[in-house]
Amino acid sequence: MSAAATPVLDLARELTERRSLTPADAGCQQLLAARLAPLGFRCETLAVNGVTNLWARLGDRHPLVCLAGHTDVVPTGPLGEWRSDPFTPTIRDGYLHGRGAADMKGSIAAFVVAVERFLVNTTPAGSLALLITSDEEGPSVDGTAKVVEKLAREGTRIDYCIVGEPSSVTRLGDMIKNGRRGTLSGTLVVKGVQGHIAYPQLARNPIHLVVPALAELARMHWDDGNACYPPTSFQCSNIRAGTGATNVIPGSLELLFNFRYSTSSTRESLATRLEDVLRSHGLDYDLIWTAHGAPFLTPKGRLVDVATEAIREVTGIAPTLSCDGGTSDGRYIALICPEIVEIGPVNETIHKLNERVAVVDLEALAAIYRRILEHLLAPVA
Repeated sequence: MSAAATPVLDLARELTERRSLTPADAGCQQLLAARLAPLGFRCETLAVNGVTNLWARLGDRHPLVCLAGHTDVVPTGPLGEWRSDPFTPTIRDGYLHGRGAADMKGSIAAFVVAVERFLVNTTPAGSLALLITSDEEGPSVDGTAKVVEKLAREGTRIDYCIVGEPSSVTRLGDMIKNGRRGTLSGTLVVKGVQGHIAYPQLARNPIHLVVPALAELARMHWDDGNACYPPTSFQCSNIRAGTGATNVIPGSLELLFNFRYSTSSTRESLATRLEDVLRSHGLDYDLIWTAHGAPFLTPKGRLVDVATEAIREVTGIAPTLSCDGGTSDGRYIALICPEIVEIGPVNETIHKLNERVAVVDLEALAAIYRRILEHLLAPVA
């Protein structure tokens, strides 16, 4: 079943067919700049270590409203398990199928079309910008973080930011993300003594040594969360040890873990408690911490109110506010912007095989973004 062509669907298709596997952009941002420049946007490209970032701004006054997103996508997984080629955007059963359709090229297409429609007969009472990166799905080191650093050096302050991450759960607009938990990772190396498995008295097995500590960490209650955030969670993501032989006790073990934490804890408190456990079990270890981002929160106020009203006007539903889920580039933008919300498509199929977005949701999403711009930037009569 085909769907009638619309400007949003057409642009979403053009973006989805580009193989922008992180950190590649595959020309997506050039396509966006070609649409924005004729509208008067000053388009700057910041390329860092193979990452492409676009900062496009129209106007110099405040308030400055920013639409933020990413053009990179995660790997496809087994191609044979896709019902159609992930980089051949396909309309089927009312959905646009393809890698990145929901996360988040559909949102970017809706951004651009919303801006185009908003500017037809309007001179904004402020400024409008788009911040687009190709390094959100990867390490997120040379993407939005680098753009924010540059903007901060230049003294640029963003007043309101809408991130197009797929925030909806079962129906477009049913949830607004008004914050995210912090994320803190660690690489733990537990040291033992390698030896022959038949002579354990001559070795120290780091697997056996770490298990009691790991069991205690897995049982620990880190905090209760609060009204805005769920409780902090600790999860191990990988564990490696051994030579591959069945008769060798390994000399060391590497464990990767992550905290997703609320504002009820801090990086320092989590690190201290975890290392107290390691020391209490007498482990000989090395530990490298990597802090990916602190928690951020936009309380109810101008942007949350406007976003809620725009969703109600377009969809007729009242969204809930949430700070759960993974991380987003909002954690970097929060350094120069006090109010950030995430509004985007249903997230049911993101990062999965046969990723898809409802065609009708693309047009509705563009309408929501346009209404937000009208509320925030329409000239006062």
